[in-house]
Amino acid sequence: MRRTAREHAPSILVAALSAAFGVALLQGTGALALMIRADDTLGSSTAAGIALASVAIVFIAIATYVAAIVTANTFATIIAGRVRTIALLRLLGATAVSQRRSVAREGFVVGCLGALIGAVAGTAITALALGAAALAGWIPSLAYSLVDPVLLVPIVAVILTTWIASWVGARRVLVVSPLEALGAAQERSVEQVGSRRARNATALVMVILGFGLLGLGILAGLVSQAGVLIGMVGGMVSFTGVVLGAHAIMPWTLRSIGRVFGGSASARLAAANAVRYPERSTRTTIGIVIGVTLVTMFGAAGGSFQSLFDRLLSGEDDAAQISLTIAAVVGIFSVLVGFSALIAAVGLVNTLSLGIMQRTRELGLLRALGFTVRQLRAMVIAESGQLVAAAIVVGLLLGGFYGWAGAQSMLALVTGFPAFVVPVVSPVLLAVVVGGAVLLTIVASVAPTRRATRVSPVTALAVE
Repeated sequence: MRRTAREHAPSILVAALSAAFGVALLQGTGALALMIRADDTLGSSTAAGIALASVAIVFIAIATYVAAIVTANTFATIIAGRVRTIALLRLLGATAVSQRRSVAREGFVVGCLGALIGAVAGTAITALALGAAALAGWIPSLAYSLVDPVLLVPIVAVILTTWIASWVGARRVLVVSPLEALGAAQERSVEQVGSRRARNATALVMVILGFGLLGLGILAGLVSQAGVLIGMVGGMVSFTGVVLGAHAIMPWTLRSIGRVFGGSASARLAAANAVRYPERSTRTTIGIVIGVTLVTMFGAAGGSFQSLFDRLLSGEDDAAQISLTIAAVVGIFSVLVGFSALIAAVGLVNTLSLGIMQRTRELGLLRALGFTVRQLRAMVIAESGQLVAAAIVVGLLLGGFYGWAGAQSMLALVTGFPAFVVPVVSPVLLAVVVGGAVLLTIVASVAPTRRATRVSPVTALAVE
């Protein structure tokens, strides 16, 4: 029981962070709506009202989507590490159906606990943030409401997606042979993953369809600000395709990134480990890709938004006040989106630690063949760095494009006639992302490195 609780602690944390992200996001959006309605200039603007309604729908969809992807990815990682345990239970007489139901029940409990903790934490964070901002004079002191039926959307979404993720992840239970309990469980290789033609074809179709809808949303934005809704659907469809086909994208990216880390034995082994089992590498990196994509997307959209309004309002008497309000809006969104980076970081640390545990014999063999503790530590750090760097590159490219597409489809008519929105990405944002990546690499390497270097070669080789 204690082991199960310890095993699910990261999943509960991720579910809680996902729920807190969704709840705080919706509460923040509600507070912004109240601020804009109370503003004498922006409150009377029909365009501002339409834009805000569109943003609210986008944020609700994103909160639900992020919760679904991250919790499903985390639970799938746990299931992958329990194949041998499930096989052993099968060997002792348990049926595949009973094991799958047991896993699904665990997912439901994890989702409920995480959603409850996250809802309370998200509400507390939003209340403190709004109170502090009002006290400092950054936002007006208004009667902000933190209770709304719409808050049930991310809470229920976390519960359902965690339960569904556990059920979907447990599909592997149905094909686990009891004889696998007698040997080492292995992840699927590059060749095995590449042979899944139906999934790869589905991913390709979703990417093409999604980017087509994004283009349609940009064109529709030239005649109506509702074009952002089409673009939102396109972004979700295309990004789902990217996530679904990430096992085909990330190995190539990892292979290219791996060359930058040099030709030492540790670096070469790290590069080989990163691409050997694409599903494991994908589960490790996809959370970071999601986090960086979201942060970059909102940063690029917010920068373009502020740049456009600064040009429109230059020379007006109340330009400074409106610019301050816009800056507050962008700042609040940036803080809320920062939750996704924290969720991704937890997922990365958890997956790396699990991967090291699953490779105990491999690490013991390396020690027996002459690898020193220092070389082993360098390999784990290099592997972590390659995974994070690859995720950062993919996330920056996707986030920059999605951010510009959203700004273009939403803001093209702000001036009263179709216009091209210049994409703006803050150098500060890039510095924060890169600095965060370096810090995350160090933090994510600590626990796996300690575990890898503590095991003696004899003990590691004896592990089955």
